[in-house]
Amino acid sequence: MAYAAWASATAYVVGDIVRASALQASGLVFRCTTAGTSAASEPTWGTDIGSTVTDNTVVWTAISSVYEELAVLAPSAIIELFELHLDNSLHGSSDVYRWHNGVNANVTGNITWNGNSYTRLPIQAEGFDYTNTGTLPRPTLTVANLDGTITTLLLLVNATTAGNDLGGATVKRIRTLKKYLDGEAAADPHAKFPDEIWYVDRKANESRDSVSFELASKFDLPGVMLPKRQIIANICQWKYRSTECGYTGSNYWDANDNAVATLAQDQCGKRLGSCKLRFGETAELPFGSFPSAGLF
Repeated sequence: MAYAAWASATAYVVGDIVRASALQASGLVFRCTTAGTSAASEPTWGTDIGSTVTDNTVVWTAISSVYEELAVLAPSAIIELFELHLDNSLHGSSDVYRWHNGVNANVTGNITWNGNSYTRLPIQAEGFDYTNTGTLPRPTLTVANLDGTITTLLLLVNATTAGNDLGGATVKRIRTLKKYLDGEAAADPHAKFPDEIWYVDRKANESRDSVSFELASKFDLPGVMLPKRQIIANICQWKYRSTECGYTGSNYWDANDNAVATLAQDQCGKRLGSCKLRFGETAELPFGSFPSAGLF
């Protein structure tokens, strides 16, 4: 049976399970762990397993939407779906291509899930690892090219951006269970593993039989840094009196933190002390830098 959507002003008992109204990339549903009545508007749902959210007098705990089914003696087959999203600025199109390899459930034709059709196509996906040490994983996606479809797509893309070879295209890996596919008795697009988002970093190989792409996470793309601004300890990076800075007062100081009389003379020294003069010695400061970085 598909998970019921959350409802407002509704009495829930411990053990009730609901899903969010909107499709969640996390693949989570929410179990009632404190009975009560839901609020008039939907809460902001957690994105991690085990996280809790208070909804008026109800407390919800996030759980996997597929774990219980996987734990049974004969679970439904895992279905692996792939989506390739083009970027109009790079590829001249915003088209989305959807495929499945059909090997896990003896599927002989296309699959429909969440109202979208996924074309059956030989696909080999390798290297989708989870690790918190060493370098970030770089999966490889190899797609059959027997009818020249991928080569044709590459030619069209390269006509917009020479030599692009689908670089920067988004690859979404979606995994669900066969019982949740459209047309099944328990069809439910909300029941799935967390979505995985990758980006085509380069075309690794192209032949008449197949085309291979090396994928990268968003943090592993050339020129992308985390955080996106440089970590500086003692110099504020905000523009003075901007939205980030937030200072709108009528007390003025110069760049050396000396009091001055007019707004025309007002200039921030970009130091922590300059921020304290304006907001207060013990106030919460919108200082646009990382003072603690100087301790290491």
